[in-house]
Amino acid sequence: MDSSTQRFFLLKKLTFKLICAALCFGFSGAARGLDSGLIASTVAEQSFINQFHLEADYLSASQKANRLSNITSMVHIGSLPGAIVAFVCSERIGMLWTTRQCCLLWIIGSVIFITSQNLGQVYAGRFIMGLGIGQFGIVAPIYLGEVAPREIRGMLVGTYGMSEYLGIMIGYFAVWGASIHIPDSSAKQWVIPQSIHIVWAGLLLFASLFCEESPRFLCRQGRPKAALHALGRLWNLSPLDPGIHVEIANAQIQLELERQMTSKIQFIGALKELFGTKSHLKRIALVCVLQCLGEWSGPNSVTTYAPELFGLFGVKGQSQKLFTTAIFGAVKFVFSLMSALFLIDSLGRRKTLYIGLMIQVVALAYDSVFLTIFSSLSGDSQQESAVRHAAIGAIVMIYFVGIGWALGWNSIQYLITAESFPLRVRIAGVSLVTLWHYANRIGISKATTLMLLEHGSLTPKGTFWFFTGMSLLGLLVAWRFLPETSGRGLEETNELYTGGRNAKSPHEAQVDF
Repeated sequence: MDSSTQRFFLLKKLTFKLICAALCFGFSGAARGLDSGLIASTVAEQSFINQFHLEADYLSASQKANRLSNITSMVHIGSLPGAIVAFVCSERIGMLWTTRQCCLLWIIGSVIFITSQNLGQVYAGRFIMGLGIGQFGIVAPIYLGEVAPREIRGMLVGTYGMSEYLGIMIGYFAVWGASIHIPDSSAKQWVIPQSIHIVWAGLLLFASLFCEESPRFLCRQGRPKAALHALGRLWNLSPLDPGIHVEIANAQIQLELERQMTSKIQFIGALKELFGTKSHLKRIALVCVLQCLGEWSGPNSVTTYAPELFGLFGVKGQSQKLFTTAIFGAVKFVFSLMSALFLIDSLGRRKTLYIGLMIQVVALAYDSVFLTIFSSLSGDSQQESAVRHAAIGAIVMIYFVGIGWALGWNSIQYLITAESFPLRVRIAGVSLVTLWHYANRIGISKATTLMLLEHGSLTPKGTFWFFTGMSLLGLLVAWRFLPETSGRGLEETNELYTGGRNAKSPHEAQVDF
């Protein structure tokens, strides 16, 4: 079968219900992207700076950096308790209703934020936004992984990471457009773009009306017949279809084996099982290390503080910085879409990640060398042709940092968490890993502003060398320990995370319902 025929065959797997799932759960990734893109540009707008005194004379350089990082990281801080809420709600009311309450929290927080009169209200609104947005990182990858046919699981789960960059691109362009058409003296300059949060959350709520509950959640609730019918509607097949029976049978068998080993699981019980079982500890250790290496390799910091970084490499003028940042978002979106549609399933998880990380390492190394040689672009040196050309190259390499992340870690990090844990502890395991993910996001978001200070602990050149080293380390760890899971059933993939890259798949079985 040639590649075009194979692609046509895979696209036939995309039924109406799966498209609805991609629109609701997959595009919920845009929540975090919208926040990153909007807040990255909003905090650089003069109207926002003036209203909340981000550059007040009475603040020192470190105090200004802390105030900025507090605003940008508050959604990540809210995401931490959001991850726990997601675990409780997903176990009790299912993933569909959990997603709906996420949207409501997101809307409430957005309303509080855009009506802010002081810095405390900004923090409160963004914290509540984080409570909702943070839950998507758990619910969406699990749901998409559980409902997708194995042939397109990477593509469907990849829509979550891809949509994050769709949100970033929309956020960047919205703020850039507002900065052109609305004067700096008006709060509408930042309020109108931030209102996109409410619109997007409403669209996700509407799309959820056409979605099915996860069949594997129904299995955990002791409703295998309902699971058969739900999966049949999702895949547009009869509940009597052998493929449907095999999929649900594998889930039932794994669930039954796990129930024989442990009693009924609650949150504390789930944590005890995760940390009390050697195989689970291996999964947690590997996935947490990969998440840490991904976050501290720098690209998310580049996304959050893009206007400031483009200024560091010589881009002048507020409008020019915002426009350059908007194009940066568009480039990342295109390549994340390419990764989700054409690479993750056909080329494989490992090779796609390798390509992305190698691009990322080379781009970050160039910028590190540039900042080491030309630590400042002020004075006569800026007029020199060689320096100007090198600076243009550094700006281009920032784009390649985004391309590398979009192809590699951006999609793979969510796919790893969705595929690594067995059914019984999947929600608990993903919740724990996502808590760790958000904690690292908070850390890197707050640390970057201080790391980039010219007289700080690392300075800009040290910061980029740090990002380069973490990216290279991530490449080595992924090459040594990350298994290839493309084309495997969901009940097979979690075994690969404890059995090594070449672990054999378990035999499929069928049971009566």
